[in-house]
Amino acid sequence: MDPIAIGLILVSACLHAGWNLLSKNADPTAAFYLMANAFGCLLLCPVLARYHSALPVLPVDVWIFLFSAGFFQAVYCTSLASAYRTGDLSIAYPLVRSSPVIVVTIAVFLLGRGDQISGLSIAGITLIVAGGFLLPMHHIGDIRLKNYLNKSSIAALIAACATAGYSIIDDQALRLLQASEGLPGTIQTTLLYALLGGLSSVLWLGFFTLVNQRERARLRTALKEQLRLSALVGAGMYVTYPLVLISMAFVANVSYVVAFRQISLPIGVVCGVWIFKEPGYALKFFGITIIFLGLVLVATG
Repeated sequence: MDPIAIGLILVSACLHAGWNLLSKNADPTAAFYLMANAFGCLLLCPVLARYHSALPVLPVDVWIFLFSAGFFQAVYCTSLASAYRTGDLSIAYPLVRSSPVIVVTIAVFLLGRGDQISGLSIAGITLIVAGGFLLPMHHIGDIRLKNYLNKSSIAALIAACATAGYSIIDDQALRLLQASEGLPGTIQTTLLYALLGGLSSVLWLGFFTLVNQRERARLRTALKEQLRLSALVGAGMYVTYPLVLISMAFVANVSYVVAFRQISLPIGVVCGVWIFKEPGYALKFFGITIIFLGLVLVATG
C-alpha cells in the first residue's frame, strides 16, 4: 500500500473510533444519524459552492451510484444505531468493522479483479475476519453461531453488509470520475462526491424516519436534547469518510482500504472497555492481536 494511503487511513480510523464512541454515548437512533448527516453535509457545503459548476459534467451513472450508495449509508446508520442501543461497543463495533472485508473480497473476485489481491493480503484479510469474530467470545469454546443471533449482533452484521455495499459502489463511482473530463482535481472531486453522497443518505434517512412513527418521535426528542452531540458526530463522520475516499485513489484495490481501516478496531474495543466499563476478557484482546497481524499483512501485501 502507498504510504499516503496508509497515513490517510490511520487518521481516518482514529476519527472513526471517536465518533462511534460519541454515538454509543448518545444511545443513537436513525433520527439521531439523520441530524448528524445533515450537520456533516453543512460542513462540506463550501465544496459545493466552490465546485457547483462540475455538477452538469458528472456522468449519469455517477448519479445512480450516489442514489444507491446513499441508501446503503442510511441502512448502515439505522442498523448501527440499533446495534449500539442493544449491545456493547466493544462487540458491535468490531463486528461492523471486520465483517465487510468478507463481502468486499468476494465481490472483487466476482467483478473479475481478484488478480489484484495478493496472497499475502488474502491471508491478512482472513486474520482480520477471524480476529473480529473472536472478540465477542469469553472462552474459545463459545464460538458458536447462536452467540451472534442477538439483536445487537444481527444489526451489526446488517450494518457491515451495508458498509460493503456503499464501499463497492463508491469505488466504482470514483473510478468513473477519475476517467471523466472537465472535473476539478482528484481531492476536490472526491470531496464533492462525499457531499453528494451525504445528501443522498440524508434523503434516505429522512424517508426512513418519516415513515416510522417511533423515529418521528425520536427526532423531536433529538432536536431538543442532542443537537450539539449530533453535530460533533456529523463532523467526525464527514471528515473521516472523505479521507477514505481520497485514499482509494492511491491503492490498486478497494479491498485494501476496507481491510486496513480495521486499525480502528483496537481503538474502539479499548474505548469500550476503558470508558464504558465493558468486559475486557483475554480472548477479546487476543482477537485484537490477530487483527493487528492481519493489518500488517494487508499493508505489506
